[in-house]
Amino acid sequence: MKYLVYWKGFVAKNNIWEKEKDLENAKEAVKEFEERMNAEVRRQEKLDRLEERDFRRRELLEKYTTKMLYRWNNRKFVEEYLKKLERNWRR
Repeated sequence: MKYLVYWKGFVAKNNIWEKEKDLENAKEAVKEFEERMNAEVRRQEKLDRLEERDFRRRELLEKYTTKMLYRWNNRKFVEEYLKKLERNWRR
């Protein structure tokens, strides 16, 4: 594992990649960074789940609207449209 180290008081061209074992004197900074990154990953996963849930809600409304618009009976609706939706959801 390597970390990009930004040196205080220096310009960006002085930033270097350091191995974790070479950052023994900065354990606290590495720990704080890891905690922030883990929190950000969890936040992004939560946003992804919410977005997927909202997509499914919109999709459900659209499938019933389609059913009404094209006057599909239940059998035709299930055979043609609902199966396509479920296949797309699995992707």
